[in-house]
Amino acid sequence: MIQLLAKVPGLGPRSARRAALHLIKKKEQLLIPLAAALDDAVDKVGVCTTCGNVDSSDPCTVCTDPRRDGKTIIVVEDVADLWALERAGTMSALYHVLGGTLSPLDGIGPDDLTIDQLVNRVADGGIKELIIAVNATVEGQTTAHYITDRLEGLDVRITRLAHGVPVGGELDYLDEGTLAAALKARTDF
Repeated sequence: MIQLLAKVPGLGPRSARRAALHLIKKKEQLLIPLAAALDDAVDKVGVCTTCGNVDSSDPCTVCTDPRRDGKTIIVVEDVADLWALERAGTMSALYHVLGGTLSPLDGIGPDDLTIDQLVNRVADGGIKELIIAVNATVEGQTTAHYITDRLEGLDVRITRLAHGVPVGGELDYLDEGTLAAALKARTDF
């Protein structure tokens, strides 16, 4: 149990030992319900074939929600990014999970991601805006440019998340790249 828990992101061997001991001590309250929930997840949870979200139905509840703007797709690297945007609750759009970013040094090319499926979704029509919400890393920006190139010629507006000063951020603590992006993307007051 400890060895398996140590493979979970964010848990090392020491944290895995503590978690395992805690679960064993709280067998009735935690371990048995957790084992049942994991067993249930194995049977019921899968990946949405439309967007790549993780859900107990396919297509997922996001894709089948009639209240969503079916003309806008937010492109994210991972399901965790989709969930973060959903927690923010500012847009009710559809999503597309890429499954990572292009990284030639790590051997991750376009065929390893769901870029072809994204291009097909846009080419099928009905999508008016694609919001690229990838991380502001070299790999993320490379992936964003690749997607933009692949969608050239299709009638879709392509936007990206704003970059710059975070809410509550202090200029003195920001790096030069963040400050430069904030100055370039400034808006009217």
